Amino acid sequence: MPLSDADRALVVEELDREPTREEAALFENLWSEHCAYRSSRPLLSAFESDGEAVLVGPGDDAAVVRVAEDLAIAVGIESHNHPSYVDPYDGAATGVGGIVRDIMSMGAYPVALADCLYFGPFEDEYPRYLFEGVVEGISDYGNAIGVPTVGGSVTFHEGYEGNPLVNVGCVGLVEPDRIVRAAVQEPGNRLVLVGNATGRDGLGGASFASEDLDEDAETEDRPAVQVGDPYAEKLLIEANEQLLDEGLVRAARDLGAAGLGGATSEMAAQGGLGARIDLDAVHQREPGMNALEILLAESQERMCYEVRPADVDRVRAVADRFDLGCSVIGEVTEGRYVCTFSGSEGGANGDPGEASDPETVVDVPAGFLADGAPTNDLGAESPPEPETDRPEVALREAVESVLGSPTTASKEWVYRQYDHEVGVRTAVGPGDDAAILALREAGLGLALAAGGHPRWTDANAYEGARAVALEVATNLAAKGATPLAAVDCLNGGNPETPAVYGGFRDAVNGLADGCAALDVPVVGGNVSLYNDSASGPVPPTPTLLMVGTREGYDAPPASPAGEGRILLVGGHATGLGGSEYLAQCGGSDRFPDLPAEFGPRIDALAGVADQDATLAVHDVSHGGLAVTLAEMVTGDAGVRASVPDKPSLLAETPGRAVVETTDPGAVRAAFEGVAPVTDLGTATGDGVLSLDVGGEDLDYAVEEIRDLRGVIDAEM
Repeated sequence: MPLSDADRALVVEELDREPTREEAALFENLWSEHCAYRSSRPLLSAFESDGEAVLVGPGDDAAVVRVAEDLAIAVGIESHNHPSYVDPYDGAATGVGGIVRDIMSMGAYPVALADCLYFGPFEDEYPRYLFEGVVEGISDYGNAIGVPTVGGSVTFHEGYEGNPLVNVGCVGLVEPDRIVRAAVQEPGNRLVLVGNATGRDGLGGASFASEDLDEDAETEDRPAVQVGDPYAEKLLIEANEQLLDEGLVRAARDLGAAGLGGATSEMAAQGGLGARIDLDAVHQREPGMNALEILLAESQERMCYEVRPADVDRVRAVADRFDLGCSVIGEVTEGRYVCTFSGSEGGANGDPGEASDPETVVDVPAGFLADGAPTNDLGAESPPEPETDRPEVALREAVESVLGSPTTASKEWVYRQYDHEVGVRTAVGPGDDAAILALREAGLGLALAAGGHPRWTDANAYEGARAVALEVATNLAAKGATPLAAVDCLNGGNPETPAVYGGFRDAVNGLADGCAALDVPVVGGNVSLYNDSASGPVPPTPTLLMVGTREGYDAPPASPAGEGRILLVGGHATGLGGSEYLAQCGGSDRFPDLPAEFGPRIDALAGVADQDATLAVHDVSHGGLAVTLAEMVTGDAGVRASVPDKPSLLAETPGRAVVETTDPGAVRAAFEGVAPVTDLGTATGDGVLSLDVGGEDLDYAVEEIRDLRGVIDAEM
């Protein structure tokens, strides 16, 4: 995607000459939407990113948040949407690898992954092909590197038919005094490339991610997709840990978008310094690579470190111990960002080649290259709110349509492919409202939940995004955790279309306001636009990954014990806008009203989840109470409940949960003045869901529920 005339004019004015081929390519990629956030940057100031626990906020590879005096977490999220359409296996796998290296570059050791996946209709063959490949890519890579995948979501929606979304988050542990940043520290320090050799894969990946997919993308854009090597990544994880333990790293950045050129120029720019890069010194996988290919290849499993000259030999020794390539590719300077190339091939350890008289192929101000892209001034139109047109569908048909929806169905087929127990920290794994990791170093449980709800944001981009924030926080609170911080992945279509940009803008503002209402700082994230295809733009899709903490690692399960009353905290809801019921049965409705305040409700629920009398907690979201109660019926666990009408059973207003308790009075006291508490019925030991819906009875044994909900399997 070549530089626009306006961008080229800015570059020519700054350089006082025409850019070289290599310079033009660097500007094309680093000034792309994917790297520079040209359309979204004006909107991101809506997020509140500061907080007492925030040690590193937006702007680095990942954020860092303190969880205890001597322990912090690094957290980040990335998208790999376009690559996963072109090559679902490698696109998703390298998305995992990239976000793990983002965590490593902060000095942290990765301990958990979460993935949020969005595909076209499950009944269509091609979305199932993408679904199967993406899940396999995530599982093969994550399992091989020994980082457990503990949570996430899978959504099927017609808006993703031609453009799936693959959003992957990662959490790592780091001691506060070991945090590493990307900004280079001192002129004269060396820049050392450690990891796999550089090849031609992933060329132009950043610019490829900044344009619409077309019908030929699967074949024509395949060279822009990186190819992963999880076994090299595992070696790199351990080598990175040793380099940090020995204090050899002054600054670090993983090589992701725009490859070597992107990483090294951004390191120089963040440090307010320059760099001189010898492209001939880069260890290469393929002979005859030219300067542009070496600069922009997005070959995986590579890290760039700033290292003191006296420590270079020790860094080489560590790389050699882990059988990783190592190149001294340049040094930090006080001047500009300069790259030279003579065409000689780098040696096995990245020693400069023999050719003389290298040519200067890049000579630009680092800050101008990394941060000089102007923002786009785009028109925006808010999408209209849907009218109320509720379908007339019999109760049993409505309930069974919702229970059988691929979006609400069991995702066991997905998460059973992931090793979610490796690392022996997983106290609560996938399939529950939130995962919990045991931070034994601090005696804390780290709760993690992630998701997005495109039907909500399709119905009302602003309110739907606020609802996403409330829903993810409710997931944490249901496990007794208090939200601490969040990162987001903001997905949208072509921002040059006013209606698309308007929906994206409203979703950003809604998510920001929702997190502010929770007093949860949004400490980092990712933006992915131009998610359009021949079938149209994707819905505005803000994915939120939120972390929280609780004392200890034990949490109430989602399934009842059969010994207490079943209460609904948050009260009945009737608004059906954005619900799975309308998606399955037709019709439309305005988005439901949300609670006036978020924080008190979340605090009350977290407190109830920690009460000794609480036996089970499960939040209400996709599919409303119908799905929540059906999910609680497992084995011998059953529920006998009454609700006033069909909307109360199928509405999806978030911030609500079902609680089994032996002390209903304590639950009511916790929510006094905060939210209504309704007695639904009793927990039983018969493995049956018995519903009285406005006088109409429905009964489903656990086997019937399992058959209705199925198990989503791409090979079906």
